[in-house]
This record gives sequence, structure tokens and C-alpha cells, in this order.
Amino acid sequence: MSLFSKKKPQEPQSVEEILGEFKLLQSDFAKLSENFRALQNKNIDNLQKIAVVRFNPFNETGGNQSFSLAILDGNDYGIVITSLFSRNENRVYSKPIKNGISEFTLTDEEKQAIVAAQKRNDKEIANSKAKN
Repeated sequence: MSLFSKKKPQEPQSVEEILGEFKLLQSDFAKLSENFRALQNKNIDNLQKIAVVRFNPFNETGGNQSFSLAILDGNDYGIVITSLFSRNENRVYSKPIKNGISEFTLTDEEKQAIVAAQKRNDKEIANSKAKN
């Protein structure tokens, strides 16, 4: 007999022992579910929805050097940042987002970035549910 051998747990011998094991599992599951809900509630304020839309606002320049970046939390609060690039200058704008909308007028690209961020997070949630 080795000093490092592990004893195998004894299998339940009766229906009562099996039911006792199920009650322990049920209690553990309830605790895990409660902890999971607490983590979900804490995570809602974390930045979790991010998307970038690249575009060319000026026909005379080449390439999609400009972009709109949406960064949102679980409640669709956050910011959209837009950079307009031209040969002579680069302009950067930011607009606050509350519940997925802004009090400022949004460009089409900013709207696309917000929608893409919201959809990306929905896909990630669906994928994680499918894996579990």
C-alpha cells in the first residue's frame, strides 16, 4: 500500500444514502446558482460590448482610415468615439451613450458601431449558453 494512494469514496449502499447525496447536491447547486446571479449583477456595469466600424468619410482620400468605436456596459451605457482622418488633420469626437442612445446626434457609422456592439454581446451570450 502506497502512502500517496487515494481512498475511493464509498458508493451509496441504499436508497436513503442516494437521496442524501441528492440533497447535498441540491444544496450545492442552490449555492452555486446564488453565487452566479451575484456575479451576473456585478458584471452588468463592466464594459462588455465593443465594436469598431471603419469608413471613408472623404471621397478624395484612399482607404477606410476613419472609425467609430462603441464601448458599452451591460445596460448599454458607455461611449462612442469617432475619429475622422484626412491628409491634413485628424478629428476625434466622443459622445456619451445611455440605454443605447445619445443626447447628441449620431452619425450612421456611430449607430452601426452601437448596434454591432450590442449584437456581438448577444452572440457571445448565445455561444456561451450553447457550450454549457
